[in-house]
Amino acid sequence: MLDPSAPGGAPMDSWHRRDFIRAGGRAAGSLALAGLALRPTAAGAFDGGGAVPLFRISLAEWSLHRALAAQEIDHLDFARIARVDYGIEAVEYVNSFFKDKAQDAAYLAEMNRRAADQGVYQHLIMCDAEGRIGDPDDAARKQAVENHYKWVAAAKTLGCATIRVNAASEGTPEQQAALAADGLRRLPEYAAQADINVVVENHGGWSSNGAWLSDVMRRVDHPRCGTLPDFGNFNLGDGQTYDRYQGVTELMRFAKAVSAKTHDFDAAGNETEKDYRRLMKIVADAGYRSWVGIEYEGTRLSEREGIAATLKLLRKIQQETAAA
Repeated sequence: MLDPSAPGGAPMDSWHRRDFIRAGGRAAGSLALAGLALRPTAAGAFDGGGAVPLFRISLAEWSLHRALAAQEIDHLDFARIARVDYGIEAVEYVNSFFKDKAQDAAYLAEMNRRAADQGVYQHLIMCDAEGRIGDPDDAARKQAVENHYKWVAAAKTLGCATIRVNAASEGTPEQQAALAADGLRRLPEYAAQADINVVVENHGGWSSNGAWLSDVMRRVDHPRCGTLPDFGNFNLGDGQTYDRYQGVTELMRFAKAVSAKTHDFDAAGNETEKDYRRLMKIVADAGYRSWVGIEYEGTRLSEREGIAATLKLLRKIQQETAAA
């Protein structure tokens, strides 16, 4: 069972070990291309017999949201794009790009087939537009929780470890925390039956306040519920922002996934809005040794160029921080 007091959900976190071991077989081919002969250790990390990266890189589908919305690419091709175009061995889906397919067995089977053909691990599904889990109305809150059940089932079918939800609510900060905690406690209780995690992203409103979302996590206090710290989503509204380094530090205590959001890069390849080495040190210091998802949201570079630039930066940090 997960030890809630362990930083990053580390050694006692069974989901963490299972996630790495389950992903290892599918991802081994991709990482072998990078010169790493992988074998999962008891702690869930991968021992390459030499320098071992402290984190692994996945690709969030939102990085290609403009191309997907314009139907320039198809959702079913996402796993191939990640693997063939970037050498990335894990993907993070967004439910809006297959919104009506959650219960379509044939479609999910095709997703599985295409991912398997590329040796790609389907890590998580980001779920939006399914109602407010912290809705003040009891019936609406219950319905929002139940609306996510189909995505729990889809995640199970796809071999994912996790679904990402939102903690939207209304009222005072205290009222919203209590309501969000109520809904978030109900959903992991259901998801646990399918061996699926439920994570909350700092994604606007009070959820972009690291202290507030951490308090919600403590109230939920469920081993299947955690956070997905996003490096960019700390906008509190009305021109106010939450300190991203403090926020990531606070949320990493409960993290089961990490979103490496980027917007722009300088000539040296560094992100211009964020100190990525500082952020990744916070991630590593929390004991986190799992997937870090590329999520490019910039406009100066194309989506394809932004993904490539983010990947280059993360791989450079991997090399700098690899444990011998």
